[in-house]
Amino acid sequence: MNKKTVVAFLATWALASVDLAQAQQAKVYRVGVILEGGAFYAAVDGLKDGLKELGFEEGKHFVLEMRDVQGDLKAVEEAARGLEREKVNLIYALATSVTTAVKRATAEVPIVFAVGSDPVVAGLVETFAKPGGRFTGVHYLSADLTAKRLEILKEIFPKLRKVVIFYNPGNRVALEAAKSAREAASPLKVEIVERQVASVEELRQGLMALNPQEADAYFYINDAMVLSQAQFIIDTARAKKLPTMFGEHSLVAQGALAGYGVSYYEVGRLSAKYVQRILAGAKHQNLPVESLRRVGLDVNLITARDIGVAIPQAVRLRADKVIQ
Repeated sequence: MNKKTVVAFLATWALASVDLAQAQQAKVYRVGVILEGGAFYAAVDGLKDGLKELGFEEGKHFVLEMRDVQGDLKAVEEAARGLEREKVNLIYALATSVTTAVKRATAEVPIVFAVGSDPVVAGLVETFAKPGGRFTGVHYLSADLTAKRLEILKEIFPKLRKVVIFYNPGNRVALEAAKSAREAASPLKVEIVERQVASVEELRQGLMALNPQEADAYFYINDAMVLSQAQFIIDTARAKKLPTMFGEHSLVAQGALAGYGVSYYEVGRLSAKYVQRILAGAKHQNLPVESLRRVGLDVNLITARDIGVAIPQAVRLRADKVIQ
């Protein structure tokens, strides 16, 4: 091989190496996100920040293909099938009901979930330690906090006698949550006023028609469709002078009277670890499900004043965040 041939070969090899490096650098992963809207966007913010902390920048290393079904659980399956047809690298599913629907609709794409119910009981994974299959992710305390949440609401509002709950009877998670609420209410001598709604429209109509004499407060139980309408619930209840108790911190800043539970933002940050590892080549079936158990209590004194409720000093001192 003469000198000119060697030089030509090296030049070609160098150009090919540069092209390969640029191609590798240009790799942008596509992450499908399916959610029912509303408060779940706090988890999406956490996901983005968590990925950034792990060296994955949005637009440079990944893009999010958002599918907000706006409280329509029936639209989840079509959204999931569409994302799988488009060959996204993985799907991030928020809420147990959404994840269950994604499971029915897909066959191959890896799924990272964030669920408030036991994923083993829901049939999403085999065990927490060894998920198996295509699903893994984050389990956060929510359904397990129903009794404590009601207890705190009673402490905030000692005259509490009746609370109204709205839920979709077609949602297994919501049915279980309603049962938990009934069981928790009995020893507190609180009556649960149940309103079953099958759609966002029915929920909104039911809220607007609610007579303040029918209940002393609004109490959230696990239902992603209902949570997607949290701001509407907060505004409507506030206009009716009804206290509201939710399970997500960010909603207190948006006007809810109180919230006791996990931070959805932190749920998203923790989920980022799974997304990053799977995109980097890790086998999803080998990534144990992690539980987020850090809970907090937030109260809003501005809302309390507006609706004429005096939050006891003992509750304010115990709260992790007081908005005033």
